[in-house]
Amino acid sequence: MAEQGKNNFRDTIGTLNEEGKRAWVFPKKPDGKWYEYRKYVSYVLLLFLFSAPFIKIGGNQFLLFNVLERRFNIFGFPFWPQDFYIFVIMMITGVVFVILFTVAFGRLFCGWVCPQTIFMEMVFRRIEYWIDGDRGKQIRLSKMPWNREKILKRSLKWSIFFVISFLIANIFLAYLIGSDRLIRYITDGPTQHLNTLISLVIFTGVFYFVFAWFREQVCIIVCPYGRLQGVLLDNKSIVVAYDHKRGEKEKGRAKFRKNEDRAATGKGDCIDCFQCVHVCPTGIDIRNGTQLECINCTACIDACNKIMESVNLPMGLIRYASEENIEKKTKFKFTPRLKGYTIVLAILTSVLVGMLFLRNDVEADILRLPGHLYERKADNIISNVYTYKLVNKTNNEIENVSFRLLSHKGKITIVSHETFTVPASGLAEGTLFIEVNASALSGDKDKVVIGVYSGDEQIETTRTAFLGPRSFN
Repeated sequence: MAEQGKNNFRDTIGTLNEEGKRAWVFPKKPDGKWYEYRKYVSYVLLLFLFSAPFIKIGGNQFLLFNVLERRFNIFGFPFWPQDFYIFVIMMITGVVFVILFTVAFGRLFCGWVCPQTIFMEMVFRRIEYWIDGDRGKQIRLSKMPWNREKILKRSLKWSIFFVISFLIANIFLAYLIGSDRLIRYITDGPTQHLNTLISLVIFTGVFYFVFAWFREQVCIIVCPYGRLQGVLLDNKSIVVAYDHKRGEKEKGRAKFRKNEDRAATGKGDCIDCFQCVHVCPTGIDIRNGTQLECINCTACIDACNKIMESVNLPMGLIRYASEENIEKKTKFKFTPRLKGYTIVLAILTSVLVGMLFLRNDVEADILRLPGHLYERKADNIISNVYTYKLVNKTNNEIENVSFRLLSHKGKITIVSHETFTVPASGLAEGTLFIEVNASALSGDKDKVVIGVYSGDEQIETTRTAFLGPRSFN
């Protein structure tokens, strides 16, 4: 790895050497209070991630993102293409929440909640520590020739990585096609669903590539959130920060000497032990300030606190703090910028909640049949032909469905049957005629209101255009 702390650190990436080749990061195993907190959070999130596709609420999968069939379940609420506007509002609300959180607390999401970080640091990296050992042993193993020990360790590690990647791919597929269908495919056998098997192998390969080789490069190169934080952060944002005022002081940082009084010598509290660098999963030196590669994982905080405790110096040299807090000792304030984002988020959340509560279980679309004009019948009756489509967003059949004209005197005739049934989580479509007396029309293009009924219960209301002759304006 290129030497840390150079003045050109912002012009280089810590995971590249001077020749521009990949410099493999061998982070030291973290240990400390914050790491324990992260483990608890990670295990809860992993449990949620692996169980969410199999949780059902009202018969609906808790989370489903079936893009191919355009069916989505969010927290048990089913969303159809007709509900796309709600889905858009939900996504915008999520983005604003992330923006607000980033402005206030930096890249905290990446270090604590991001699936990439959780899988990498709390699953794959821990397996690596178990098989290859800590930082020093990993470096020695990488330089070791391909002898029996290295072949066995690499084979064991890569095999376990592949199995876990395959498991993650299955869970990922459960989110896409549904857990019930995935279980059915598994019980049917792989030969019965070759296309799904090929997709599963591709997903497995992608996950294996990311976690076995690409690793921290996802956070540094691929993820756009690292670039986004550069726009959103300011000197009031709370991030994982090095207290340079305390760490450098008048004479800068220096190695620690036994029984040395750092306050008397004018040296900073940083003893230049490089533990914060060695433990960093993205290979940066936090002492250089806030950097794009920092994912706020707190590993450097734990490492520094442990060293400070061992040399009888106050902990917190690296801590959660803002630049303004380090420079001026000011406390966190709810700035006008944060207030603005909070107001926007509150408005979006209110709109989203209102849309969810006002959303009907049935979506009805009745449209005039293209290319057909009205028909004049006996007794001054005007008739128009329509196509209807009813979407049932519930897991129960809707029986004995019929239409009634609410805005005008007239009748609605469904072609081939009087009533019909809309299947659970399905749709029904067909053709109907609407007949209205010409004297009830106010123009050549009226809006008629139609009620959708299940037996005698009105379950939906919709509107459509009704054409009539101009002479009846």
